[in-house]
Amino acid sequence: MRNWEAMEAFVEVVQQGNFSKAAAKLKVSTSHISRLITQLESQLGSTLLFRTTRRIRLSEAGELYYQNCRSLPEALSSAEEVISTLNQTPVGNFKMTCSTTFGERYIAPIMNNFLLDHPDIELDFHLTNRTVDLIEEGYDLAIRMGAMKDSSHLSRRLCNRVEHLCASRQYIDQHGIPHTLAELSKHQCLLGSKNHWLFQENGQRKEIKVASQYRSNSGVALLDATRKGLGIAQLPDYYVNEYLESGELIPLLTQYQYPYSGVWLVYPKSLHPSPKLQAVCEYLIENID
Repeated sequence: MRNWEAMEAFVEVVQQGNFSKAAAKLKVSTSHISRLITQLESQLGSTLLFRTTRRIRLSEAGELYYQNCRSLPEALSSAEEVISTLNQTPVGNFKMTCSTTFGERYIAPIMNNFLLDHPDIELDFHLTNRTVDLIEEGYDLAIRMGAMKDSSHLSRRLCNRVEHLCASRQYIDQHGIPHTLAELSKHQCLLGSKNHWLFQENGQRKEIKVASQYRSNSGVALLDATRKGLGIAQLPDYYVNEYLESGELIPLLTQYQYPYSGVWLVYPKSLHPSPKLQAVCEYLIENID
């Protein structure tokens, strides 16, 4: 910082009353202190100190300069202490985002428990199915589904999820069951925010584009439409498990089911991840069901 060392030396000289005590406090030589003050006066174009062999006296300019910068060393020390504390303890604001249903069912209860153990964290938990810009919108963490394509961020696997292709008994009675991926084109497909479904064929990941007269970015809406017989949908396990177990929904094309896709903790790259980010990530990984 411009003039910082000289400013610190000047404040110390005034507070200690002479050059030698200031030099001892700052652990430098008296001559070094003298050079810094001389350089500072030269840069400011004003005499700050009148020196004698026994004492110093502030000039009018020196008094004004001292009054305006006397608190700066203390402020710097305080700022360093704050950052040191921040770097050691989970504390402060934490902004995170997750898709709505997964966030409500799984992440919110975990984070609520986390806050009980970490009362110094102030949480801003935003649920949305929109992919937010972590940097532009100031998020510390996002929980995202599926394949990670953004290499500008770091990610850790939180858990797995399975996508189930399914339909109601009512729909199957009216339209039959598809036996191959190609037969999907003959069925009424209910789509979410993407225009493809994920499968595995001959051990290879395969994305199938499907046409649809029904689209929704809400998994709850898709689930309701599927249960009411409007068509076939591919939905994550946390939407459909209970209905598959009860028999209300019927799994389809299970031979092509993709084993699992990931749920990821995604956060901006940083040389020094904050303790609060590390604490949240570890807690989520340890407590996700």
